[in-house]
Amino acid sequence: MNGIITAIAATKAIILFLGGGITYIAFKAYRRSDEPSIGVLGIGFGVITVGALLTGVANQFFSVSLEIGVLVNSVFVAVGLAVIMYSLYMQR
Repeated sequence: MNGIITAIAATKAIILFLGGGITYIAFKAYRRSDEPSIGVLGIGFGVITVGALLTGVANQFFSVSLEIGVLVNSVFVAVGLAVIMYSLYMQR
């Protein structure tokens, strides 16, 4: 079980790094282009990234069960994907 916990922590760290990078790049693109849909796209990726971070922290440091962590993470992913989908349909 310890190996699985380590793998989860490593995967969450990778998600945090990649998601943070995507969010940062989207924010920079939004500032350059002043296109609202790109800003909303960045928010969607930020929601997914924050969800991964919060559920990883809750599981590792606050003894939240893995099942609850997966549920909460899934909610963040669903909301983030909904925001991303909305950003792709936005019109100026």
